[in-house]
Amino acid sequence: MNKIARRQFIGMGAAAAAIATAQFGKSAKAQTSPGGVVNLYSSRHYDTDNALYESFTRATGIRVNLIEAEADPLIERIKTEGANSPADVLITVDAGRLWRAEQEGLFQPIESSVLTSAVPANLRHPDGLWYGFSKRARVIMYDKSKVNPAEITTYEALTDPKWRGQILTRSSTNIYSVSLTSSVLEANGSATTEEWIQGLVANLARQPEGNDTAQIQACAAGVGSLAIANTYYLVRMMKSDKPEERAIAEKLGVVFPNQRDRGTHVNISGGGVLKNSPNKAAAIKFLEHMVSPEAQEIFAKGNNEYPVIANAPVDPMLQALGNFKEDPVSATVYGRNSLVSLQLMNQGGWA
Repeated sequence: MNKIARRQFIGMGAAAAAIATAQFGKSAKAQTSPGGVVNLYSSRHYDTDNALYESFTRATGIRVNLIEAEADPLIERIKTEGANSPADVLITVDAGRLWRAEQEGLFQPIESSVLTSAVPANLRHPDGLWYGFSKRARVIMYDKSKVNPAEITTYEALTDPKWRGQILTRSSTNIYSVSLTSSVLEANGSATTEEWIQGLVANLARQPEGNDTAQIQACAAGVGSLAIANTYYLVRMMKSDKPEERAIAEKLGVVFPNQRDRGTHVNISGGGVLKNSPNKAAAIKFLEHMVSPEAQEIFAKGNNEYPVIANAPVDPMLQALGNFKEDPVSATVYGRNSLVSLQLMNQGGWA
């Protein structure tokens, strides 16, 4: 972290945010370098991302000033800072969160042949407001001792009464749940999606709680036999230095749903240049570096995510889970459908 000015931000009122903004602005000016500076607001909380920022500085000479927080507080902070914001780039996980920032008017359109040639059209905003840098597949994990994976090949099959009391998932307010539901809504329409939610809720093993790791642990412990989670959480446990975590991962298998029709739901981690960026040229270079072969390999190996560029290497343990067909729907759908999805989830009892 010697090349990265790193700060954490938890949440604050408008007055405190203004103070922090002023302090950060002074810091950003003071910490200049011959190649310039990019001020990055990120809700990615992975220590392995340090390697991304260091590789960018090595390649460009541009220093990274980093502020980390959850996505919603960062979005609120940028809004509060307004035209005086020092922030150049916002990075977050899930296209639904990028949509929230987009709806607040925080991004500016960026034209870059590097980005448009590297990032598939369905994983970037059509007007260049944001771009995907890595992919994560939301799959069905199963207890190998209890479940025949041939019985659960689609997201829609989660409503089968045979799974009563067996399904583990995050809450309805979690963005991963909302985006998955938004993809089902796009594929099947409102009425069918409402029935799907009701059937899923009827089959829950417990009230939704915890993150994806909690769902995996509960599935291995026998609380349920099916867990909805992103693949990188499982691979993280597969690689763990703790024998008990590796043992948990060993108990579970992975189904990539809907391989005979639309494909498995894939979301992104991505970012865009902010409307009031004081270092726009550096910010664009930062986005472009994120889709370079070097950065894509760091995404793959650092947090066990799928690269967005074609033919980039995938982490061997992630690859061992198998190849799969991706749902090609535009990631913009996850945000656009989110309000209706939340309404349907609330009506269906998904807590």
